[in-house]
Amino acid sequence: MRNPVRELKQPPWLHTAEGGVRRVGVELEMSGLRLDELAACVAGFLGLAVHSRGRYERVLKGDPAGDWVVELDFDLLKRLGREARAADSLAGELERSAEEALAWVAEAVVPVEVISPPLALERLGEVEALVAQLRAAGAKGTSDSLISAFGMQLNPELHDTGARSITACLKAFLCLYDWLFARADIDIARRVSRYVDPFPLDYARKVIAPGYWPALGTLIDDYLADNPTRNRALDLLPLFLYLDEARVREVVSDPLVKPRPTFHYRLPDCDIHKPDWGLYLAWNDWVEVERLAADEARLKGCCAAYLEHLSRPLDRLLGDWVAVLEAEWLGEA
Repeated sequence: MRNPVRELKQPPWLHTAEGGVRRVGVELEMSGLRLDELAACVAGFLGLAVHSRGRYERVLKGDPAGDWVVELDFDLLKRLGREARAADSLAGELERSAEEALAWVAEAVVPVEVISPPLALERLGEVEALVAQLRAAGAKGTSDSLISAFGMQLNPELHDTGARSITACLKAFLCLYDWLFARADIDIARRVSRYVDPFPLDYARKVIAPGYWPALGTLIDDYLADNPTRNRALDLLPLFLYLDEARVREVVSDPLVKPRPTFHYRLPDCDIHKPDWGLYLAWNDWVEVERLAADEARLKGCCAAYLEHLSRPLDRLLGDWVAVLEAEWLGEA
């Protein structure tokens, strides 16, 4: 049962290795509001100015942390929207009609999205308040429709980009994945979308093995061998592209993968229309990943227990790893 108290928990690391305050980016997908309605609502709440970047993107300026973006989450339409339409002619009219038809179809199934700049951890409460404001304005989330597959994505900045720190967090995430998935209560529309696939079991076994503490190059190569895709619940491609662009681009050419010194946590649904839903749900669960990663002894024991669980097919089929985690390896969640 979810804790109804909207407390935003503190992660174990509040600063980066360089001493700066850690930041986190937030992405929210939704329906119920048109692009300009959503942009006006966010801008009004935060005191920002709205600028257009094509017909399907709005940039909100004035935040010291950087620009906010409100957009239709459809890359083809965004590209079309940045192009000037042809002058009045039959060809131009056909282009306009085709684009408008595509936009009309997209409106029914493609979310509008709010993307924050990297925000200091202390500003997460501000995002929580923004969620409530958007809900009041009519924003709708995944479970409002059978065909919606809307997500909330978190991009927490790493406290340390060294291989050992990254590996510890990855080990913790793999151990807690079943618990995170159960807590997220993923809607059927997103379960079949393949946007948040789990890691392959053979890869999980490799990473949680006690001796797996590779150098950065090996860590990246191993990841790319089994996960050359953005469609993971925890997408490490942006981080690895930031750390070693040439190595990643040899395997992944997708232009949507962009470098940044963050984890890209893609699992949670966005159920923004529900009164008890908020940023705190996914954030607090993510904090449990970091807390496990920061506790060397607990992480070692949890990895050993999970490796044993994975080695027993009957236990995997009939056992309850989530219950074991809650009883033995997690703090109060």
